[in-house]
Amino acid sequence: MRIRTVLTTALLLLGAAAAPAVADASPSASPSDDSAAPTSAGTSFRNATEIEQGQQATANASTGDYLYWSFPADAGQRPTVKATVKLPSSARSGTQTWQLDVYDGLRRRQACQYGMQTRTAAQDATSVDLACTLRTVRAWSEPWANDPLPGTYYIRLTVVTLGTGDLGKPVNAEVRADSKEIGGAAAVDGSLSQPLVPGIALTAQESSDEDKPTLSSLKPDGGWTSGWWSDRWVWTGIGAVLAALAGIGGYALTRGSGRPSRVPPGV
Repeated sequence: MRIRTVLTTALLLLGAAAAPAVADASPSASPSDDSAAPTSAGTSFRNATEIEQGQQATANASTGDYLYWSFPADAGQRPTVKATVKLPSSARSGTQTWQLDVYDGLRRRQACQYGMQTRTAAQDATSVDLACTLRTVRAWSEPWANDPLPGTYYIRLTVVTLGTGDLGKPVNAEVRADSKEIGGAAAVDGSLSQPLVPGIALTAQESSDEDKPTLSSLKPDGGWTSGWWSDRWVWTGIGAVLAALAGIGGYALTRGSGRPSRVPPGV
């Protein structure tokens, strides 16, 4: 009866603790109001247009322009960037190859886990779709590593191959960035002192009002380092509880029923 009570308690604890772990693994869903989404793009890293995750930004440009956007990504997130380029309806001289690149806060180009980062559009194509899913953003990394770190991420969209006669023709671009919360599977020991956003290093220094740096106005939901809690803590706690219950159960099974019956009462 005692062992049954112990097992029942363990099952109740497992059920209560596993609920937040499942919630941590669900995709991040914080759709933004697309009516307030930007309708232009920057032309360099310095003036990249800021977008929130879940927003679909648009921009009218000319074929051959470099288009830049930026968005925030925090530790534990796996960002996915998608872009659609609507090509001009007028006749084109040949095929066009478009490329989508993503850079981190240190302007290091990040590799895509999967997705069509470069795609060639046929001469009669009306649009081309591109996608790039990054590795999970880590809270901390070795200086020599190229791991994605929390901070601002830059999107660059441009055409890399086209006919000379197509240069300068109008195009319309749509870009969207989303993230999936990975949780404790990507948790590491350690964290950055500050996220990698433009101007963050200057805030720790004394500066006059004229020299005050302008930081990115966008942050992840809940602020930076919001991913410190993960299901890694939950499963660690579950393991400790199960180990304690196993010890109690083993003791209850092996201690016996008390004084052996063959021993005389006076001994």
